[in-house]
Amino acid sequence: MIRAAGRGKLTAAMVTLPVLPIAWFVALQEHPVWMPAAYLAYLLVVIVIPGTMFWRRLTGGVGWRSADVVLGTAFGMAAEALVYPLGMLFKVPFAALLMPALAFGMWRALPRNKLPERRTPWWSVAGVMVAVGIAAAWFVRVGSQLVPLTGPDALRPSSDAPHNLAIAAELTHHFPPRIPYADSGRLTSHWAAYEHIASAHWITTVPLDVLTHRMAPFAWMLLIVLGAAAVGMLLTGRAVAAPLGAGLVVAGGDLVPWPWAVSDRVFADGPFSLGGLTNPPQAFSTVLLLPLIAVTALLLRRRPGTTRTQLFRLYVAAGVLVAALALTKATTLPVYATGLAVAWIYLTVRRGRLNLRALVLGVGVATAYALTFFFVLRGAASSVRFDPGATFHSLAERMGGGSAVTVIAAVVVVGWVMPLVGALLIRRGDVMVVFLLAGFVAAVLGAALLADRGDTQLFFVRTGFVLGVLLATWGLGSLERRQYWIAGVAVAIGVAAIYWGRHQSPRSCTSANCFGQTLVVALVIAALGIGVFGLVLRGSRRTWGVIAVAVLVGTTVSPTVASVRRFASPPLTSYESIAPGGIEAARFIRRNSGSDDRIATNVHCLQARASHCQSGSYWIAGYAERRVLVEGWSHQARVDDSYPAGVQGPYRDQDLLELNDEVFSNPTRQTIETLRTKYDVQWLLLDERVGAPPENLDKLTELRFQLGTVRVYQIYPPPPANPYPSKSPTQSPSADPSTPFPSSSTSGSPGDPATPYPTSPFPTPSVPTGTQPTVPFPSVSLPTGTQPIPTGSFPTSLPPYQPSSPATVSGSTPPGSPHSG
Repeated sequence: MIRAAGRGKLTAAMVTLPVLPIAWFVALQEHPVWMPAAYLAYLLVVIVIPGTMFWRRLTGGVGWRSADVVLGTAFGMAAEALVYPLGMLFKVPFAALLMPALAFGMWRALPRNKLPERRTPWWSVAGVMVAVGIAAAWFVRVGSQLVPLTGPDALRPSSDAPHNLAIAAELTHHFPPRIPYADSGRLTSHWAAYEHIASAHWITTVPLDVLTHRMAPFAWMLLIVLGAAAVGMLLTGRAVAAPLGAGLVVAGGDLVPWPWAVSDRVFADGPFSLGGLTNPPQAFSTVLLLPLIAVTALLLRRRPGTTRTQLFRLYVAAGVLVAALALTKATTLPVYATGLAVAWIYLTVRRGRLNLRALVLGVGVATAYALTFFFVLRGAASSVRFDPGATFHSLAERMGGGSAVTVIAAVVVVGWVMPLVGALLIRRGDVMVVFLLAGFVAAVLGAALLADRGDTQLFFVRTGFVLGVLLATWGLGSLERRQYWIAGVAVAIGVAAIYWGRHQSPRSCTSANCFGQTLVVALVIAALGIGVFGLVLRGSRRTWGVIAVAVLVGTTVSPTVASVRRFASPPLTSYESIAPGGIEAARFIRRNSGSDDRIATNVHCLQARASHCQSGSYWIAGYAERRVLVEGWSHQARVDDSYPAGVQGPYRDQDLLELNDEVFSNPTRQTIETLRTKYDVQWLLLDERVGAPPENLDKLTELRFQLGTVRVYQIYPPPPANPYPSKSPTQSPSADPSTPFPSSSTSGSPGDPATPYPTSPFPTPSVPTGTQPTVPFPSVSLPTGTQPIPTGSFPTSLPPYQPSSPATVSGSTPPGSPHSG
């Protein structure tokens, strides 16, 4: 009987564990199989195995090997974020490969300690795998559709996707990073998330756009699901918390009773919100925050028998995570630091003496934040301002009117704090409850009291929402076994209440009555469900509390599950923000240029020839993986069609912008030479939608590529003043001996377009017959009729990396990356 039970558990484990790799390949089925396989191998060899070994050595483990693997993977990504820039400083982009070598050396050199741990039950793993399957289905149905990579829709992205690609390309080829789309200074934003993308690109050769918009976001989503399960197990000490935490990450969210939350852009503030998918720093910061919470619990809970050496190792693990977080997202450390400060006060007051562990950790957080501000952000002033209520006015404007601001504010705030009711079911006092509560309240206050023209203050609550998920997981995970069926029925009542409220509200819900009626309907159904179910059970106060909390948690179920069966509209522009043929042209430049080559372009606006220029164009820097002299210059705020006129100022260097644009309107040899010699510009990308190509541009440069509305020109140095060497002519007997031989140029200077060749009063010597010397550079005039240049309309389907009509002419320069093409 025991053997049969053991075989049953083994069979269940064998059935459930393959869900993770199957979900990975199914979610990424649109790409060639070698791409997800290469990235998965990279994760296992470079991140998972070394990270788990480092994590277990430094922290001593959390009690479950499965939880250590998940948290160790996140820790490995934090270590990679610190190793990669060190490697790039020494021109070694493969520095992440040192991590498995270091882990292997540590395994051979250090004594192997057997850590106390428990096995994760099969049913717990199976529950987590169900959440993983839902996450994969959501990504296939919704997540992978938000940023099209091929086809006509690939030309209509909002500015977010090309901006992320441009930053990833910059971190791939340069460190310290500069602003790639307006190469005028250091990049004053957080960039650690893009280092993982860059490192994976170097080692796996997977295309950068596939990594940025598909594989890395999906991997981070899965790590958030698994990480919440692992931290839930640590906080509760019970395996049942794993499926609860994973399920709440997938299905839990804020209180969104209006139907556009399902049908529009999945604009909920849970971990599966649109902001978490299209903003790599946001998703990556949540991945790193979960193991930091675990280390914080190990430090503040004071495990018995902890030695000074073990305590030092915990501080090292926390330091790595804090440093990586400081480089990832500006909204994460303030939320964490607030929770830590309140927890420090709580411990100090409760025990009547200064708590040194929390104090040392807090000093480390403050130091990391200060160093990031001064050395990474260069002291750049933030655009976030103190403006209470501005967030809710902005949400009201998005919904079509401002008459419902008060009701919207009430609904949103109640929805944000609803997961906190899970704390009511936690029986024993624990410092981590104080930490999670304080951190999440700080996140809600930050989103409600601060404002930014790009609504970046909402990322405070998106960062802190995982704290609410953990509290709800902790509360539900503290129930007795016989109470779980009660909690399950109560959660179903809450889900039915909120979905009935969404169903009753019209699609365009903009008035106060609409929002109020929807919320009242949902709350009335929830209250009736609590009362009826409680009376039927006739339970104790604890039972009534379980029912009430479970119903309220059920009302926060986000549109994630519903959007699996209903497509969420991608945030695309109504026009082609990328020029037809532009992606192939940019990739042509990447294949035929060095990493330090620079591009000049006449593309600056998101929409060509718009009445108001939204200077948020970043796609050339992203797809070419090269710096652009002046493309877009909206450095601090996202730019899309929702912004009113006048939010963007002029470019900081108007003289440089005028010089750049003059090349595409009235080019001269002197102007082109200034770009080449002073600003290191080697390529010109012209979009005919912005302006027709000047007649003499192809005479001063060389046309290398043409497709759709895009032309690519390459700049060469001017020909030498005397390209054909010859003997000095013999003086004529009748010539005056005192007359000196004329100079090589009687007017102008070498390279001057007015005098491209030397002049002389003497007859030009005849060129000897036979083979002429090879000219080191192309002549000024472009040969016509001898080189194939593709022409035609833009194709309806964009291949991932090979242009449909390659246009290669003689004189190609060496490629800039071993993975180009």
